Amino acid sequence: MAKLTEIDTAAIPGGRGHLRLLQRDDEFSIRIAGKPGELMNSRLHGSEDALAELACTRVADRAPIRVLVGGLGMGFTLAAALKSLPDHAEVVVAELVPGVVDWNRGPLGSAAGHPINDPRCRILIEDVVTVLEQSPGEFDAIMLDVDNGPEGLTRKDNDRLYNAQGLETIQRALTNDGVVAIWSAGMDPAFSERLKRAGLCVEEHTVRAHRPGKGARHTIWLGW
Repeated sequence: MAKLTEIDTAAIPGGRGHLRLLQRDDEFSIRIAGKPGELMNSRLHGSEDALAELACTRVADRAPIRVLVGGLGMGFTLAAALKSLPDHAEVVVAELVPGVVDWNRGPLGSAAGHPINDPRCRILIEDVVTVLEQSPGEFDAIMLDVDNGPEGLTRKDNDRLYNAQGLETIQRALTNDGVVAIWSAGMDPAFSERLKRAGLCVEEHTVRAHRPGKGARHTIWLGW
């Protein structure tokens, strides 16, 4: 089998290193330069799909409807959200790394079916925390696939999204009866308790990286 070949790099804002985009035929991988393993792979996106499906199916019958995806990644969560929502929905995507947006407009876009070209989609090259702070009561659903989940991997600053103050910011950005879905690479009982202490009703879902029922087990929390 041919090796994955690096086709581009993208700087992480704040001088926090670089992301690497690798390709082998129609398979793509995103990794952090200088660190082992990979952040995501285009063949293993079952849990990214589930993140959107779990959140959007709860609000899909609303009109109007506006949702936020925190972290564009390879575009799979965005694609699943668009598939789960009606034609009148607006899907806002906050992506911190400009290069990731460029990849989705270029070589990586075909992996998820070019979802950023959907007219319902609006891309913001911005820290998702900033978007949340500036959007009180605006989103029916918020889907967060930022870093590695509550246990930060690429940016220690992501802790401010998942601490008590960050959870308050998320709640303020939701509409009445809005829902937040948070992706994590693994289980985190302490974070489950933090969500409950923030006053949220919580469901914890274990989903597989590759469907049906294969690949690593990831965690998605739903809070409302």
